[in-house]
Amino acid sequence: MSYPHQMMAADPHDRAALHRTDDAWLDERWADPASRVLVVSGTRIRPVEGRVEWVAPAEAPEGLRVLLGEWEGRAWFAVVTDAGLSRQGEGWVPLRGLLPSLADDALAYAPLVFHALGLAEWLFVTRFCPRCAGDLEPRKSGHELVCTRCGKAQFPRTDPAVIMVVAHGEPGSDDERCLLGRQSVWPEGRFSTLAGFCEPGESLEDAVRREVLEETGVRVGEVTYFGNQPWPLPASLMVGFTARATSTAIEVDHDELEDARWFTRAEMREQAESGSLVLPGGDSISRSLVAHWSGGPLPGHW
Repeated sequence: MSYPHQMMAADPHDRAALHRTDDAWLDERWADPASRVLVVSGTRIRPVEGRVEWVAPAEAPEGLRVLLGEWEGRAWFAVVTDAGLSRQGEGWVPLRGLLPSLADDALAYAPLVFHALGLAEWLFVTRFCPRCAGDLEPRKSGHELVCTRCGKAQFPRTDPAVIMVVAHGEPGSDDERCLLGRQSVWPEGRFSTLAGFCEPGESLEDAVRREVLEETGVRVGEVTYFGNQPWPLPASLMVGFTARATSTAIEVDHDELEDARWFTRAEMREQAESGSLVLPGGDSISRSLVAHWSGGPLPGHW
């Protein structure tokens, strides 16, 4: 069974990391009109008619040139400018606002766009050296920042977050139930899988057990890896798991969650069909986890 989140990384580009310091190679590719460039203003891009716009290098504005890599026989870059462009015109959106466009014929560009905007987010927030507060200078086609004062290098960071579908009962039985939660800021009826960031010195499996217990009071035993999805919003890697609950009593923390409930497969399908239960979007690993547990596609999504 193929899952929705896998489509977001079905055809990844060659990141060509060995060419990031090869000035002759970079200049040659930049001079090639077949190369393509994504213009990023701060951390935003401007879709055209709902599609991601890639321009020739000659059409790109001045800014930091970021090598994304090679794909389909050509080189792909991003040019990261300051936020001035996005302040001057309409239609500039962050990655979250772009996701609906990536869910159609632009889906093939998702790995390139995630790469570009993930780096842009990192460059936007990493302004000074954390050791001495000196200025930072970009190297390696935007994939490294080096302090001009103390020489310490900074690299893009990715924060691992666990996301899990928690089940209780005999696997596959009519009585087996799945645990979903909702945040208070979400529209009525919206529920999703639980998730949270991994803490220092903690295994991913233990992060699953801790997050479920903290948010819902439910204890988890067995934890099994499911898959992962890059999620640069702004810098996460969602690591998916299936988990078996050893308790069922729910005590919502009311800090991260407003509500949490158990659903049988029949209840989930009936409520999804009626619209009283709104499940995660089709491009997320959360949707894939729910589909995996339910045994097939379900109607409706965010």
